[in-house]
Amino acid sequence: MRRIRIIVSYDGTDYSGWQVQPGRRTIQLMLEEILAGVDKKPVKIYGSGRTDAGVHAYAQVAAFNLENPIPTENLRKAINRLLPQDIRIVSVEDVHATFHPRYDAVAKTYQYTIYRPEICPPFERRYVHHYPYPIDEEAMIQAAPIFEGEHDFKAFAAADERDHLGYSKVRRIYSSSMWHEPNRLVYRVRGSGFLKHMVRNIIGTLIEVGKGNRSTDDLRELLTGSGKCAATAPASGLFLVHVEYPIPNEASSDNIDSDGAGA
Repeated sequence: MRRIRIIVSYDGTDYSGWQVQPGRRTIQLMLEEILAGVDKKPVKIYGSGRTDAGVHAYAQVAAFNLENPIPTENLRKAINRLLPQDIRIVSVEDVHATFHPRYDAVAKTYQYTIYRPEICPPFERRYVHHYPYPIDEEAMIQAAPIFEGEHDFKAFAAADERDHLGYSKVRRIYSSSMWHEPNRLVYRVRGSGFLKHMVRNIIGTLIEVGKGNRSTDDLRELLTGSGKCAATAPASGLFLVHVEYPIPNEASSDNIDSDGAGA
């Protein structure tokens, strides 16, 4: 039995997220159906975390067991040949038997883009949050680093089916920044793990700062775990950029727990 690690890139617009859901078209389901054909039996694939409906990924990491001895390069080509064009396997490699893409991960990076002009080009709309309304962009940029450090992100987490298990909602954010690019604001965050809707709720709250409805003191209060954040920003602007591991294919004791993949 082989343990295979893959890096997957996808446009999440037409999918109900990563995770298999009854009656829904998901990234995990598409991959498992193809891999079952390769191995002539059901194959369970594990991702580094869940991305919700409409969220995209440059480099989602996933792993599965396979008995078929097909070389990794041929496996990559075979899977890509059968996948729809909005999902692509970037790389395939054999790894040690205990590798787990979620439990071994030590950090993830997400990026969110807000498109500012009045008219959003049709070919941009699937990958940005179109927000052409007046906001104080500099206030948002100045507020973004407040999320750095270890905080209780309960106020920024959507209800999750695993809440009854009592998992901690404390997460460590290594970097949180927003900057200008032509016609857009870009936010990038790197952290130990992310809760359901966490990044999109951070964006929604930063927009409230830009509108003058929230202060930096309000953000600090929310980061104590009290209160509730602003509206959730749309999924279209969010990308999973990178998943980090301490040593290639080696497990870590600093696991990411209850990760909602920044949906």
